Amino acid sequence: MKTKTQRSVSPFNSELKLKGFNVFRIEEDSSATKIYSRKDFYKICLTTGKSIIHYADRSYEQEGTILFFGNPHVPYSWETLSTTYVGYTCLFSEEFLQLSERSDSLLQSPLFKLGGTPVLKITEEQRLFLNGIFEKMMQEQQTDYSFKDDLIRNYIQLILHEAMKMQPSEQAEKHANAASRLTSVFLELLERQFPIETADSPLMLTTAQQYADQLSVHVNYLNRAVKSVTGKSTSTHITERIVNEAKALLQHTNWNVSEVGYALGFEYPTYFNNFFKKQTGLTPKTVRV
Repeated sequence: MKTKTQRSVSPFNSELKLKGFNVFRIEEDSSATKIYSRKDFYKICLTTGKSIIHYADRSYEQEGTILFFGNPHVPYSWETLSTTYVGYTCLFSEEFLQLSERSDSLLQSPLFKLGGTPVLKITEEQRLFLNGIFEKMMQEQQTDYSFKDDLIRNYIQLILHEAMKMQPSEQAEKHANAASRLTSVFLELLERQFPIETADSPLMLTTAQQYADQLSVHVNYLNRAVKSVTGKSTSTHITERIVNEAKALLQHTNWNVSEVGYALGFEYPTYFNNFFKKQTGLTPKTVRV
């Protein structure tokens, strides 16, 4: 397919998508955590320092060593409060782990659920044990062993099983304004669906119901929260963002109109043309440069 798209992908992200897995020391690769595409990958962090993690409608203030589990469908933010922060980060795609028959139940565990506990306080003994697992994954990542992917999957599963045996952190604080926090999470999840980088990978979340399902809340509750905070409905935010992306794709790529429409979740070009004209008063072809 011909393209002149300007949507670039970082070398780190490309390598990760190729393998579906990466592990690195935070103190050595801190810049890498800023450029990978979080919407595509699960994340496990073993870190020592002081930080505040905002995850869904809760905030976790931690000092010492913690184990953190990030779900690509649940937006979160991380504030580092200490001057030194050390540890490990492991990134993996759902496809990478699902090559194992045991993976489904692990990814559905409370560690990765919106209503679960993604932060665990780690003792020194546990830290030393987990350090060893992360080091083994880093070493194995560099070998030519034919079955190293299977071995790495086993290491990930070992971390998940060890975590599920631990007591969850009790330092979660309910956000002062649940509607505001849920709205923030929704808007961040919405933004993470973009930019569209290829025409053959269509936008998956296009309705309020789909976003509510991803956030594990009732669609009516999501709509009330978003409307009360922003004055706009959930569907309006989604529509406006799709329109903006459509304009960008029409102006900055040479994809044909049907390719743009398909990339944005429209099965037929007529649906996309009607949607675009209803929202902008223009046809897609008129905004091309």
